[in-house]
Amino acid sequence: MMKEKLKEFCKALNIEKVGIAPIGPYNDLYKRLMMRKDNEQLTGFEELDINLRTDPRLTMANVKSIIVCLFPYYVGEKEEANLSKYTYAQDYHMIVRDKLNEIGTYLTNNIANFEYMSFVDTGPLVDRYLAYLASLGYFGINSHLITDDYGSYFFIGYILNNYDFKPDQPMDKTCYQCKTCIKKCPGQIILGNFDIDPRKCRAYITQIKGDLTEDEIEILKKTDMVFGCDICQDVCPHNRGVKHTEIEAFKNDLIYSLKHEDLEGISNKEFMRRYKNRAFSWRGKKTILRNFNYIKGHIDK
Repeated sequence: MMKEKLKEFCKALNIEKVGIAPIGPYNDLYKRLMMRKDNEQLTGFEELDINLRTDPRLTMANVKSIIVCLFPYYVGEKEEANLSKYTYAQDYHMIVRDKLNEIGTYLTNNIANFEYMSFVDTGPLVDRYLAYLASLGYFGINSHLITDDYGSYFFIGYILNNYDFKPDQPMDKTCYQCKTCIKKCPGQIILGNFDIDPRKCRAYITQIKGDLTEDEIEILKKTDMVFGCDICQDVCPHNRGVKHTEIEAFKNDLIYSLKHEDLEGISNKEFMRRYKNRAFSWRGKKTILRNFNYIKGHIDK
């Protein structure tokens, strides 16, 4: 059975969590995204065409199934860290894309006329929703997807393809709904209905360009993290005692923190030379240095 062969191959790549999502269209997700749009709860980072986000056939006309894989990245707690955990290793886009292409090549060599398109984070579809449909996890009230083994510390990659893999069934469970994440969220963005209003998300605020508003500065100052925010995950009981990643690329060449004086002393060109293969580098030195300055109180607004 090809599905079992797929899972065995993925296991050889240290990808333990693999499932199959149906090809939609996802009408319930469409309604939720339309509600978010109507309430102006958009950041501008997401795909604006909701049809593209909810109908895979608009991306790949002959799609018959969607392979979804989880890529755990947790390596433990680091006291000195001022970067989000997902950025410690080299840029996950490159690591996950390479793994997905290995899977695609394997299937191309084993299935006649196999075609595929792979995506990690930059595709039009909602990756957490696909992983939920593929029975890889269940939703937390903070809108993160959760697994029993790895909590919510994982990346998601997916492969649209023209082979009719049998879809899996979503899990009939949710998080504990203890609401600790609601209480601890710096921007108070967790709505209590398994959705969020991302406009005051601290992670989002660390990545937007230019000067920040008074409210955004106050949210930013609630932790010392200069890129991202892990609070709703760190306080989640589902993330206690989770397994460390088995993927070597997420365990090596790690950077937990940046220093203000180091950034001040280098050019933009040097910043990119040092950090271009890191997920935190995409907004450039200026935005991260701005975050440092607000947090340290060097900028008065």
